[in-house]
Amino acid sequence: MTNTYTSKILPLLAVSVLAIGCKQSQPENLADSANSVHESQPQRDDNRPNIIYILVDDLGYGDIGAFGQKHIKTPSLDAMAEQGMRLTQHYAGSTVCAPSRASLVTGKHPGTVQIRGNYELGTFLDEEEFGQMPLRPGTDTIGTMMQQAGYETALIGKWGLGGPGSYGTPNKQGFDYFFGYLDQKQAHNHYPTHLWKNEQWFALDNEYLDTHQALPEGADINDPQSYKPYQRDDFAQQRLADDALRYIDENQHNPFFLYLSFAAPHAALQAPKEEIAAYQHFEETPNVGGEQRYMPVLQPKATRAAMITHLDRSIGKVMRKLEQLNLADNTLVIFSSDNGPSWEGGADLTFFDSNGPYRGYKRDLYEGGIRMPTIAWWPGKIAANSQSNHLSAFWDVMPTIAEVGGATLPDNIDGISFLPTLLASDKQAKHQHLYWEFHNNNGEHAQAIRFDNNEGQWKAVRRYNEKFRTNPPVELYNLSVDHQESTDVADIFPELAKHMVELMDNSRTHADIDSWNFDYWPDKH
Repeated sequence: MTNTYTSKILPLLAVSVLAIGCKQSQPENLADSANSVHESQPQRDDNRPNIIYILVDDLGYGDIGAFGQKHIKTPSLDAMAEQGMRLTQHYAGSTVCAPSRASLVTGKHPGTVQIRGNYELGTFLDEEEFGQMPLRPGTDTIGTMMQQAGYETALIGKWGLGGPGSYGTPNKQGFDYFFGYLDQKQAHNHYPTHLWKNEQWFALDNEYLDTHQALPEGADINDPQSYKPYQRDDFAQQRLADDALRYIDENQHNPFFLYLSFAAPHAALQAPKEEIAAYQHFEETPNVGGEQRYMPVLQPKATRAAMITHLDRSIGKVMRKLEQLNLADNTLVIFSSDNGPSWEGGADLTFFDSNGPYRGYKRDLYEGGIRMPTIAWWPGKIAANSQSNHLSAFWDVMPTIAEVGGATLPDNIDGISFLPTLLASDKQAKHQHLYWEFHNNNGEHAQAIRFDNNEGQWKAVRRYNEKFRTNPPVELYNLSVDHQESTDVADIFPELAKHMVELMDNSRTHADIDSWNFDYWPDKH
């Protein structure tokens, strides 16, 4: 094949900084202990496609160039979009981490999935790392489905669906190999003391760092020396990128499914200083840290931009690896983000226009909180520089991957394969509607519906709070003329608004956890 991706992106990556931030002498070396990866075979007899699903964390619709970003350099993702398909109406499974990822890996929508919120166990301390509510034993996941189909399966990156020792760890949920963060609280730190390799602690060369602390009183907020105590060397996102390349190398002769889940650009805002140097032209206001502002950051704009550029550079390495191994024509790569962008850690989302043309951010069920920048790439299969407004969501990924790999889809999932859309087929089945629910840890709830008909692209939202604990009013927007969800037309279309409420009421099952039901309100005395 003609290495179109390499020819496009190689000049931009000629000076690679992928090795930045990781010391040459490390406590542990993955290459010495890849015991879950088969030895390479002399030839490949099974020519079923490889599948790589790349997920990033808290990246907004407008945070990459292919979706309108002006300030952050993302040449690799821009090239991927130019050579593949932009999915402009692809939605996350939720507006926060754990339920969104649960929907992704189980094919269940937010009203039927087991995990419907960030149910935290333990604390941020290493010795109290217990993770989040785990997936149940015997759960059908993308991993178990692809294992049963004879694929090698790996998760490299952030998990968040079962902590150390639980029955929700990746190795117990269908992934032959795992390297990364088990506990999403640990992923608030991009320079942690450790990651996990399968079920074993994997030490990094970092001292413990509390990423939820403020500058001491009296510290000079403009002095770089004030921020030295919060700096470390062994960048976890680089470790994940390096391990993905190793995994592809060692599995090139077997069909594999790789779920590559980076934890950036989720706060805390941290990146190698060499990456930050590329954005010194930004005017900055230091973030002094504390609580939701996470830890002190001298240059929050430059640091967030550097995190995204590092992700982009890492993804470019993956794409070039596929071409170097002659795997590109036989590999589907999908890129997306788990939810909308977050202000946490001092991120300036207004400056970056991170949610693009949409309203809302992380923890909102407006478009900016759940509509994701999504790209699919498969040379020779997906038309270059194409775009689709097909309505799809995370729970559609599992059936799509099943169809690509010839896997048997489990019963009772909610998704519909969007492979016909990727292949420009007219056989694409469609959802009657999409449903979300969100349960915030402050006790508030929200629901949303996407519903299209001949009159428009409709979006309904209702929010439960102290004022409206039951039967809150429904907001109705016609996205075809109001993509910013600025004009509530529920009073103009009362029958449609009533229908949306009926869809909300009928789209869910009762959750096992009290706080994930709409009749639950914690005692706030």
